[in-house]
Amino acid sequence: MDRTEKLHIAMFPWLAYGHTMPFLEVSKFLAQKGHRISYISTPKNISRLPKLPPHLSSNLSFVEFSLPHVHGLPPGVESTSEVPIHKVPYLKKAYDKLRDPLTDFLKNSNVNWIIHDFAPYWLPGIAAPLGVNLVFFSIFNASTFAFLGPPSALLGDRRKRPEDFTVVPEWIDYPCNNIAYKLHEMVNHQHCMDDDVSDFQRIGRLIQGCQFVTLRTCFEFERDAIKLLIKLYQKPVVPVGLLPPLLSLPSNEDNKWDAIKSWLDSKGEKSVLYIAFGSEVNLSEESMHQLAFGIEKSNLPFIWVVRNRPVGEGQMNDIIPPGFEKRVSNRCLVLRDWVPQLRILAHSSVGGFLTHCGWSSIIEALKYGRALILFSGGNSDQGLNARLLHGKKVGLEIERNEVDGSFTSDLVAATIRRVMVEPEGEVFRANAQAMREIFGNEELSNNYLNEFTRFIEEFSPSACPY
Repeated sequence: MDRTEKLHIAMFPWLAYGHTMPFLEVSKFLAQKGHRISYISTPKNISRLPKLPPHLSSNLSFVEFSLPHVHGLPPGVESTSEVPIHKVPYLKKAYDKLRDPLTDFLKNSNVNWIIHDFAPYWLPGIAAPLGVNLVFFSIFNASTFAFLGPPSALLGDRRKRPEDFTVVPEWIDYPCNNIAYKLHEMVNHQHCMDDDVSDFQRIGRLIQGCQFVTLRTCFEFERDAIKLLIKLYQKPVVPVGLLPPLLSLPSNEDNKWDAIKSWLDSKGEKSVLYIAFGSEVNLSEESMHQLAFGIEKSNLPFIWVVRNRPVGEGQMNDIIPPGFEKRVSNRCLVLRDWVPQLRILAHSSVGGFLTHCGWSSIIEALKYGRALILFSGGNSDQGLNARLLHGKKVGLEIERNEVDGSFTSDLVAATIRRVMVEPEGEVFRANAQAMREIFGNEELSNNYLNEFTRFIEEFSPSACPY
């Protein structure tokens, strides 16, 4: 097409904040380039997004679809953060019921492209007859998708049992440092799968049905995995870059940050451990207690962001062991609810990050060169991310029992101290610091977004820039 022609592009993310935000960042970039963007989600998910800059509001509009009710999903729930993991399959069933309103929207809106997530496996069936092109945008990295494999593997029955996902697949054609799931991670992940249509089937059908695939990664970090995906998919794979978030803070949260900053300012450079497990990791009480005791035994100053977990209809459960906060009060901040994570990670007193290995959190940490203590939350890509970062020696994974995921507080303490302060951990600290050149490089990020935009503007079925 003529690059001066402006496109109408619909965005259709999955119902989770870790998905809606990267989709919004790409939406904003495309809107800045003059394209018309319709960002489609449910009312509650749209209300949680940050306000748009005024200059983008004419090109970027939000389209609200009410989430249909399904039996088994608590009333009013619209995102994964609002339900325990075993209720997520019902959220997927509700999301699938958005097919009809989306079809009506596409019939009446002259959309050229839909940039979609992993879930709407039915989308190619409604887009193709209407002449609408599809981009499968995965917020995960290329190593995760390389492990998942081609559509034939995703849709076939070669990997039926959880054990089948604990080995490196035969199509991996580069050294990958044993990137595979642990058994306990696969068992946990199956709890959020829809029995009727698995996540693997959803992804396989969408790879088959889209015009091209884009992922939140870059060649500088994952060249081998991206090149393998192009070969496996036999269609273009165009990285959108890492989308490192910009440092900003809503003014109404300044008081909270002032108190945190004052505490961090009183600590030595790179002496503080930051701990956060995202909003959707549900660990057992035993696991939380072992982590807490290990953090305590490390004898390092720390900030721990604690999010109480949903346990039933409207109920939340406090996950900190009794007496813990009192014992460590002289060297810790325990924070609840929302925190300015990026500002904390950017502070010079923070030296390491104990993380659940969500890809967004890893990107934020490596933007500032923070060494990682890797504790997979067991959901989706987290275990594979832990192996990837451990293999690249920017962090160290806490050793756990492969079958049940159990671990000891002594191992937690030893891993923290090795990464943060001990001489043999210098390799992790140095490698993490070096990652700033990739993960903190805004020019690099914009180059990828520009290339992604150009590819959509100039798309023809035979085109592939790599």
